[in-house]
Amino acid sequence: MNFTVMNFARQSWVLLTNRYLRQLYRQPAVIGITLTQPVIWLLLFGALFRNVAEIPGFGGGNYITYLTPGVVIMTALFSASWTGMSYIEDMNSGVMDRFLTAPIPRSVLISATLAYQAVTTVVQSAIIIAIGWGTGATFPGGAGGIAALIGVSVLLALAMAGLSNGLALLSRQRETLIAASTTLVMPLTFLSGAFLSLRLVPGWIAATARYNPVNWAASAGREAIGAHPPWGTVGAYAGFLAVALLVTAAISTRAFRVAQR
Repeated sequence: MNFTVMNFARQSWVLLTNRYLRQLYRQPAVIGITLTQPVIWLLLFGALFRNVAEIPGFGGGNYITYLTPGVVIMTALFSASWTGMSYIEDMNSGVMDRFLTAPIPRSVLISATLAYQAVTTVVQSAIIIAIGWGTGATFPGGAGGIAALIGVSVLLALAMAGLSNGLALLSRQRETLIAASTTLVMPLTFLSGAFLSLRLVPGWIAATARYNPVNWAASAGREAIGAHPPWGTVGAYAGFLAVALLVTAAISTRAFRVAQR
């Protein structure tokens, strides 16, 4: 059993370092490109809606502090929604056929892509947090709170990446994945408390947000960076995200078997 686990980890690590991280090393501008829109949102929304925090019922604090975790989570979601594109490119180029005939478990292919997404999410999140701090955001929760914010963003990204991989394997079409990602990502983002306190939104949006993984991640991250983080609440949200990750990982694993047929 230990040998199997160690062999799985070794194979995943080899695929991660020899392929995905090497690609990132050769094209580091990819991270910068994916950050362009989130940085614009952070700077633009932070300037346009900075007085929103003064509305009675908002909850106090400054808006850029409220917004920064939301943009971190949004970036993780948007970036991960494109993860399946690499599978489609591999299928079109014939690389996927070689992977499927190799003596490695399909779960190794999935874990390597998820590990790569985790690395990019950590880097992206750290950059956005630094920009948010530079524009006036505060993090009373300290390093622990920031680490928790990055952690829940990674969990959300991995859950979304698993779903994206599954859709890519089943559809085999870029256009289908793009349409599905866009249709899913935007409502999930705006039906959450990522950009505005749920105290100020219509009741149906607040009710929907209770079951929205994006809201779980945004709420957990925002609570974690506060002065006195309720770690029980943060842990509960993280647990919900972990369950979502397991579900989408199972979906993508099942999709591999369907695609191989």
